[in-house]
Amino acid sequence: MPLLRCLFLAMLACLTSQAHAAQCGSSAAGFEAWKQQFAGEARAKGVSASTVAALMATNYAQATINADRGQRSFKLSLEQFLAKRGGPAIVSKGRALKQSQAALFASIQQRTGVPPGPLLAIWGMETGFGSQRGNQNMLSSIATLAYDCRRSAFFTEHLYAALQLIDRGVLSPAQRGSMHGEVGQTQFMPKAILAYGTGNLENSANALNSTANFLKAHGWRAGAGYQPGEPNFAAIQAWNAAGVYQKAIALMGRRIDGGE
Repeated sequence: MPLLRCLFLAMLACLTSQAHAAQCGSSAAGFEAWKQQFAGEARAKGVSASTVAALMATNYAQATINADRGQRSFKLSLEQFLAKRGGPAIVSKGRALKQSQAALFASIQQRTGVPPGPLLAIWGMETGFGSQRGNQNMLSSIATLAYDCRRSAFFTEHLYAALQLIDRGVLSPAQRGSMHGEVGQTQFMPKAILAYGTGNLENSANALNSTANFLKAHGWRAGAGYQPGEPNFAAIQAWNAAGVYQKAIALMGRRIDGGE
C-alpha cells in the first residue's frame, strides 16, 4: 500500500503541475491570459520583478507567427535556395572579408579549429554580413512563440533563457532581432547565447567567435572536412535544421575557403 500511495501522489503532483502550466494557444485571443500564468511560473523560478514586468509588456507578434508559418525557401532545391539567398554575392564578399580580417579568422581557427569559410557563409546567410539583423522586439517574438502551440516547449526554453539574459543585463527588454527572436550578427537564439555567447553579439568579432564556439561544442574537429558526409558537417547541421540551408553553408564555405 505505501508504494501504491507514493505512485498515486506522484501522479497527482504531475497532473496538478500540468493543470497549472501556462496554456498554449493558436491566436492572439489567449495571449494575455497566458502571460499572467507564465509570469507566475517565472517568478517561482526566480525571475526578477522588473524582468517579469518586461514580459508582461510584450505584444502578440503576428508578424512572427506569419513568418513561422511561411518558411517556404527551405523547400527549394539547393540551386534555387542559393539564388534566392544571394549565394554568389555571399561567396564574393566572404572571400574579401577573409582577406581583410585575416588576423581575426586566424585567431578563431587557432582557438577552435573552425576555418573562415563556414563562419563567413553563416554570417552572410544570416544577416548579409550584419546589414539585416531584424527589427522585431526579441522578447515579444519569443514570448509569442512560447505561447503558440506549434512549438511551445522548444520556445519556452528560449523564453526562460531570454529572461535570464535580461536579468543578467546581457540583453535589454528592448533588444531588437529577427522574426524568431534571433539576435546579433550571426543570429543567436537565447539558449545559445547562454551557452556559447561571448560579449555583445552585435559586434561582428564577438559573434564570429561565438559561432565558432557553437560549432566546436557540436563536435567540430580541426582539419576535418565539413561537406555532407564529412565529420564536421554534423556541426553545421546543429546550427540549422533545414537540409538545404546546411548544404548551402557547406558549399559556400568551401568556395570561400578556396575550393570549388
